[in-house]
Amino acid sequence: MLDLILQTCVNALYASSYTALMAVGLVLIFGVMGIINFAHGELLMVGAYVVFFLYATFGWPFPLAVAGSIVIVALIGVLMERALFKPMRGNPLGGLIMSVGALFILQVATVDIAGLGLAKNIPPAYDGSVALFGIETLTLPRQRLIVMVAATAGLVLLWLFLTRTKLGWALRACAQDPEAAALQGISLDRTALIAMVIGAAFAGGAGALLAPIVQVTPYMGHAYVVTAFIVIIVGGVGSLEGAVVASVIFTFFDTFVTTFIDGSTAAILGLLLMLVVLVVKPTGLFGSAEKA
Repeated sequence: MLDLILQTCVNALYASSYTALMAVGLVLIFGVMGIINFAHGELLMVGAYVVFFLYATFGWPFPLAVAGSIVIVALIGVLMERALFKPMRGNPLGGLIMSVGALFILQVATVDIAGLGLAKNIPPAYDGSVALFGIETLTLPRQRLIVMVAATAGLVLLWLFLTRTKLGWALRACAQDPEAAALQGISLDRTALIAMVIGAAFAGGAGALLAPIVQVTPYMGHAYVVTAFIVIIVGGVGSLEGAVVASVIFTFFDTFVTTFIDGSTAAILGLLLMLVVLVVKPTGLFGSAEKA
């Protein structure tokens, strides 16, 4: 039983790593742009398909395919921000509608390019498993270990960027008070574009890293973005720290319930957990109420 509990903890840490990537990207986009990006899951899906074509089809090295995926999805983020979200600045409902439109466009475009049928088969780039802490029964597949390491590195780099650079300070200032930031000479257009690029790159990177592990289909993004929304609500909308902490809490809860009961019960109890948090603390774990 102890071995199973420890293995479940390791699996939960793996799940929390890519969930945090998705959630942090969503929070950054919402915080700076004020837009709920429902197409965020489709950016993950596009990242997975880019790896399918570059790595599984054309034989690129996996790290290079992941890098290519991040760049391509980041460019899609630039296009979305300039063409769809920028005209809707100050209109959250309009931005939300635009994101739903982008969701369907990306799904349809993927179906047209890659076809609709069985899930794409992407071979793992790294075979075998690693015994953790020298415990033979506590293992993690190398492919999943790569996801954990890369996701953690990405989150650490984002934290350093936001806390140690002037551009990062500008992003945080725009998220806290865009009007005051503008009065200080900070370009809202520039910071919105940077936030979208980072958020899209994180989603594309998550999809690229997960591609050899999960089933790659044009509609795979839905489950990931729903989880990310639950996480940012629990953590507190607009809080990057809350998104990371809530990712760990939620994925541990979900993984343990799935392991010891079943997935359907885990989904129901996960939503119940979100409701309980909102009843006890309506702003989420790290959120704060808006000032009147």
